[in-house]
Amino acid sequence: MIGGLGHANVRSFWEWRPRRSTRQEEVATLSQDRESSEKGAILENFMKGRQPTDLMLRCTILDAEGNVKTISGQFKKSDLSAEHRLNARDLRKIDSRVPNLVPTILVRKEAIVVNILHIRAIVKSNTVILFDTYGSMDSKLHSAFLYHLEHNLKAKGTGLPYEFRALDSILLSVLSALEVEMAFIRKLIGGLLAELEDTIDHDRFKRLLHYSRRLATFKNRTDLVQEALEEVLGQDEDLIAMYLTDKRNGVIHDLHEHDELEILLESFSKQVEEIVNEAENIESNVQSTQEIVELILDSNRNALLALDLKVSIATLGIGTGALVAGLFGMNLSSHMEEHPYAFYVMSASSTALALFIAWAGMRKLAKIRKVGLSSSTSHSSPRKPWLGLPLRQRDFEGWS
Repeated sequence: MIGGLGHANVRSFWEWRPRRSTRQEEVATLSQDRESSEKGAILENFMKGRQPTDLMLRCTILDAEGNVKTISGQFKKSDLSAEHRLNARDLRKIDSRVPNLVPTILVRKEAIVVNILHIRAIVKSNTVILFDTYGSMDSKLHSAFLYHLEHNLKAKGTGLPYEFRALDSILLSVLSALEVEMAFIRKLIGGLLAELEDTIDHDRFKRLLHYSRRLATFKNRTDLVQEALEEVLGQDEDLIAMYLTDKRNGVIHDLHEHDELEILLESFSKQVEEIVNEAENIESNVQSTQEIVELILDSNRNALLALDLKVSIATLGIGTGALVAGLFGMNLSSHMEEHPYAFYVMSASSTALALFIAWAGMRKLAKIRKVGLSSSTSHSSPRKPWLGLPLRQRDFEGWS
């Protein structure tokens, strides 16, 4: 009978184990299916911007006189590539639906492809093509840029060729966008740092962390813009190839004959560099403020720890005095019960002992908290000069 029950338990155990493993396999299969479906959805969304033939792009086209020829017209990628003799990968750089956060200035045979911040454009010797986000309305910044570009292209008295005037408007719009954002961040962080000088609380420290992340993102974006300009300035072949009007008219430039364009790009590069330096200064101020706040919080924490130690030392002194009172409070004969001054003597002795223990503990705590490099154990050694270095028990030769 017992053997039968044992066989039944073993049998039920082995029958239960496959069901458990089957359940785990089902959960793992569902997890893999969910992961595969998520990957497929991400891949599908990513590949929507990779189709070179049938995707539509919204463009605003300006002619050689600076007049708007087409506003938010829809064109196929294949038609634009064939008309302007560009590759599909070049148009992928200026397609706003493809994630592309790195600013680029690409020089091609008959065009300059620009992708910097909010501007994605193709500049030719007699045409400028501006690309918008498909299905969205023009922003105020884009409208202001379009107005300035139209005005600049019509101003032929400057002596600059058509493509240089277009580049000037593009870079000026980029610089204006950086300056506006820099002024906004400066106002936010400056006001918050002034508030932190008065009161330090959790909300303000959290805002400082948020603003510092925003400042780091802005500085990284500005650095990328400066690197894009420096990359073009460092290649003489690209600078020569950007003279599209002269190339169309058959004018040939030497390898280093690009002073006019170099001055134009260098002026904007220096202004972007100034914005980068200001962002670095603000970032340094934020880091200094964070370090000072951390020092203040550490000081407050140390003060609380010191207060806790003082309370513990005072408790130790009172406990020592209470020990004497407890000993004499027991129902044991000590032959001091009938002494007329025993109570006063033992009370004074207990109080004196408690005060002595508390005084000794406080003095020891003060010695430990005292800032200095001299060791508390070696009193006979001569005092060494004070240095603003971490508190470590090292010899003079050990400092590095």
